[in-house]
Parts: sequence; structure tokens; C-alpha cells
Amino acid sequence: MKSPHDRHSVQAVERALKILIILAEAGTPLTLSQIRDRTKLNISTAHRLLHTLMNDGFINQDKDTGKYLLGLRTFEVGHAALYSMDIRTIARPFLQELVDRCNETTNLAILDQDEVVYIDQIESLNMIKIFARVGSRGPAHCTGAGKALIANLSDRDFERFLQHKVPLQAFTKYTINDPVKLKEEAATVRKNGYSLDNEELEEGVRCVAVPIWDFENKAIAAISVSGPDTRLTDAFIQERLIPEVMAAADKISERLGHRKR
Repeated sequence: MKSPHDRHSVQAVERALKILIILAEAGTPLTLSQIRDRTKLNISTAHRLLHTLMNDGFINQDKDTGKYLLGLRTFEVGHAALYSMDIRTIARPFLQELVDRCNETTNLAILDQDEVVYIDQIESLNMIKIFARVGSRGPAHCTGAGKALIANLSDRDFERFLQHKVPLQAFTKYTINDPVKLKEEAATVRKNGYSLDNEELEEGVRCVAVPIWDFENKAIAAISVSGPDTRLTDAFIQERLIPEVMAAADKISERLGHRKR
């Protein structure tokens, strides 16, 4: 029986995914005929989908046998998914420790193109608290986690981000929506090792975020603490939150094999 959501599915995507799954389950290269038989697709449709997947690096074709096998792109996607799950497992105790010490909501986020995705969170026990549902997204240019991550992109990737996002959307009067000023902000974030969201996405809400580094010295996620500006005062941020969040991020990065240079 089909679920109610099946009417929203795209047939070509379902068929392409089915080819990937069949190749993964086979564990060995398959001929076009074998793929056709196992997917129940006609030969021209199977060939067209294989060609598209090859163009994007998800499938390769052996030049000698003509058989098809999974490409490196599938490994990259799968590895990224596993990495995200590993980060959650490693980071969660430190998220909890931050909540215990600061009593504010803590988040774990990753960068997905020009947005941040919140992949874990532990809520504050305060009556008034700030939270973003796990799995939700936010604009990278005006969130603490987003700024922590885009600031540590390569120059080329940062420029690509700007080109894609210009004009930068202003959500409050505090949003940095000038590309030149955002570049200056990114330089400050890199210098300080942390980022601040000073009511840039939502008025009355502030955030401190610090990047998490892996063994290849790449900023792969960010840990953040968010709360209302009535509690996240300048003094509290400078004296308590920044040191606490940086210490937590350092511990998580160390568990991921990062070594400070």
C-alpha cells in the first residue's frame, strides 16, 4: 500500500535511486540488461538514467566490460551521512554539559550549501527558551552557526556563497546584508574563533557559536548556545558563554582527531 506522501514523489528520482540501491546490494558490476531486469525498467529508460547518474559521478562504467558500478560520489554522500551521525554521538555529551553549566539551549549544526541544518539540540530548562527544531534550516549569513561555518570556507567557496546569496536577505534591522560587511564579519570570526548572532535573525535572540574541526582541519559543524537578550547580556556572553562554548568545541574537535596548529 502506498503512503499518502507517494503522490508527491518524482518517478525519475525513484527509478534512479532504485538503480543505486540495486548496484549497492549487488556488490559487483552489472550489465545494462541485468539492471533492466532487476529494476523492471525498459532498456531505454534504464540507459538514460544510468547516463545521468554517470554524468554526476554516482555511477561509473567499466571500459573493458561495459558493466556499471557505483562511483565515488556515492561514497562521498554516504560518508558525509555517517560523519554527521558520528558527530552527533560525539557532541551530545558536550551539548548536555553546556546546558548544565549555562542553562541555555545548545545546538549542533552543519552547513548545507547556503543554509545551516540543525542536527541536534538540547533545550534549556528555562521557562523562556530559544530552540530550532532538529532538521530545520536557517540562513547561514545571519545565524551564529552559519557565520562560524561560512567564515571558515575557502576563499573560493566563500565567494561562491556570496554570489549565490546576493542580495542577502535582511530579517531584522541588525542583519548584515552587505557583502563587504559580511566579509569583514567573517574575518573577525576567523580571528576570534567564534561568531555572534546579535539579533540578526530574530530580534531579542542572541547566539554564540564556535566551529568544530575534523582531522583534516576542516570546519565540519558548529556548536552554538542561544537565548533571549535579557539573559544573554554582553557580560554573560564574554565572561561565560564564549569560554564555555569554545572549550566544548575544542573537546569535540579533539575527539574527531583535530590537532591545533
